[in-house]
Amino acid sequence: MPKAYVILTEAVRDPAGMAAYGRAAASSIAEGGASVLAVDAQPQLLEGEWHGDRTVVLEFASVEAARAWYESAAYEKAKPLRHAAADTNAVIVTGFGTPSRPE
Repeated sequence: MPKAYVILTEAVRDPAGMAAYGRAAASSIAEGGASVLAVDAQPQLLEGEWHGDRTVVLEFASVEAARAWYESAAYEKAKPLRHAAADTNAVIVTGFGTPSRPE
């Protein structure tokens, strides 16, 4: 089963509100079994346009695990803090597993 990644791009309007969101979301991320792979305030744009001024990448064991975290009661409590403090885009993407070579 391939891993899954939640990617959030955030246009932060209220840094203190985002700090409160981070504190509220941290335990739900741990409970959801996620790893925080990246938090970057200065992504290096290669092409096109990128939303926001901060990008966050979370890794989950599967798409189902990512969706379960996003819809969990613990994260439902944190989400309104993010919505109040930033304009955010969020997606779940499925990881790519390299096919094994025949032996």
